[in-house]
Amino acid sequence: MWFSNDYQNLVVERVRIPIPGLPLALEGFRIVQISDIHLFPLTTLELVDQAVRLANQLNPDLTVLTGDYVWHEVQAIYDLVPSLARLNARHGVYACLGNHDIWTNVTVITQAFSQERLPLLVNEGLPISVGESQLYLASLDDGWSGKPDLAAAMQNWPQGAPTVLLMHEPDLADTYSQDGRIHLQLSGHSHGGQVRFPFVGALATPYLSWKYPMGLYNVNNMWLYTNRGLGTTNVPLRVNCTPEVTEITLVRA
Repeated sequence: MWFSNDYQNLVVERVRIPIPGLPLALEGFRIVQISDIHLFPLTTLELVDQAVRLANQLNPDLTVLTGDYVWHEVQAIYDLVPSLARLNARHGVYACLGNHDIWTNVTVITQAFSQERLPLLVNEGLPISVGESQLYLASLDDGWSGKPDLAAAMQNWPQGAPTVLLMHEPDLADTYSQDGRIHLQLSGHSHGGQVRFPFVGALATPYLSWKYPMGLYNVNNMWLYTNRGLGTTNVPLRVNCTPEVTEITLVRA
């Protein structure tokens, strides 16, 4: 039977990203991605805590959160961030905004992250030193409802550094791949469509996730990974579309 409700069947997806000229010190660098939590009423703290435990068990070098932390209940962010504060990664945990974060109350979302000292990067970037080498992490404002500014996010870019971009909406890879300095964009937003039919795929995905709804893509020589997300919206239903925590490993091309 092809139909089963997978909305609590959390899985780990593992992806290898080959990058030309990747410094030897960054060979095997591992990034864990969690996206689209949408806490309450459909996503439970139990599922979030399971994702946090899985992420920490992977012992990543870096953990990133790619937006949409709540759905309609903005106060849920104060229940969520203590769980997210338990995430551990060798070089830190960083987050970007999603459209629902802006639609609910971006000021409240930002304050909640700040209270737990979780870095929420909006049009910002920072170099991450690994041995004698550096990886650059850039993070943009939401592409649907915010004001993303790639120039601002890249202003601290070390010449030639391998670069990872956090951008909630995957289809904007068509724009950001034109920059030429970004090697990997990490996105969410689509939930993979939540319901996927054999031979057809998702019947619908949100605006700015129609072209790249889930998984790995190469867009103009830039890698894009679209995470299916942790939570759900509208109905607590996932069919052939399990929630995921993603482990991304950088390798030399």
